[in-house]
Amino acid sequence: MRAAVVPKIGGKWEVKEIPTPEPSSNQVLIKIHASGLCYTDVHITEGRLPGQFPRTIGHEPVGEIISLGEGVTTRKVGDRVGVPWVQASCGRCEWCLRGKTMFCKQQIGTGVNTQGSHAECMLAYADSTMLLPDGLAYEQAAPVFCAGYTVWSSLRWADPKPHERIAIAGIGGLGHMAVQYSKAAGFETIAITHSKDKEELAHKLGADVVVSDGHGLKEAGGADVVLATSNSYKAAEDTLKGLRPDGRLMLIGISDEPFTISAPHELIDNRHQIIGSSQNGREYLYEALDYVAKGKVKVMAEIFPLDHVADAYERVSKGKVRFRAVIAITQ
Repeated sequence: MRAAVVPKIGGKWEVKEIPTPEPSSNQVLIKIHASGLCYTDVHITEGRLPGQFPRTIGHEPVGEIISLGEGVTTRKVGDRVGVPWVQASCGRCEWCLRGKTMFCKQQIGTGVNTQGSHAECMLAYADSTMLLPDGLAYEQAAPVFCAGYTVWSSLRWADPKPHERIAIAGIGGLGHMAVQYSKAAGFETIAITHSKDKEELAHKLGADVVVSDGHGLKEAGGADVVLATSNSYKAAEDTLKGLRPDGRLMLIGISDEPFTISAPHELIDNRHQIIGSSQNGREYLYEALDYVAKGKVKVMAEIFPLDHVADAYERVSKGKVRFRAVIAITQ
């Protein structure tokens, strides 16, 4: 089968022939139709996450099951499925026993501890797969398994109450979906972006108000929940200026910047919470997919054929994709 191979840390991606894997017990073999190319793939390529090279990565896979391993009873050949970041865990530690496998130190991550999805086929543990809603296009489904899942899960974990206001900081690969999820869930939604060219788009995505920074957020009445989706912690900290009392700042985007609090007394006086969040539960993945399947959220993506995966990677690494990149593997 053909796959995108990263030959070494920092190496240029190449499309090569590699052996087609066979499913072992409790595994399925998936014919990949679409694979989202996420900025985490840049981190992996740069050696910032563990793993041996050469390697095939990718952790936003969707496709069709074409083969079952021994013992698989919950899936069948022909099922349309996707696979999230966490495929399996040790099953024995405190966090596994509590049902919080995302904290297991021995978890198996898609495209990290396994061959990833930028390939014609991929193995996955059957129990980790999620059935796709009927009618949901593969290219729309793929980015939900990381980007969509992450932002919707973070909004759910913030536990917004009726009449609370949601602000989205950064209208990019995560943020453009977060605005739509917030609006689809019925919340008054504020977009925060420094980019003038994104203001009109933010309104079209569902934002009721668009501001440029934390001061603007405060002038607009503030927000009870801020989803910080950009890769700037400085921008995230700035939103605290417009966070209402008892407000929650959800850190989602990853940055190399230090996160500093310039006015800690205001944090204390207003009983603010700063919460790190990623993918917080299987139920939230189901909901994230459902919103997209019903047309309430639409992924904005550039589609690349597998032969152009190196070009797609370069565009993602330089921040030139608007807003998600999806590799179309097979039809």
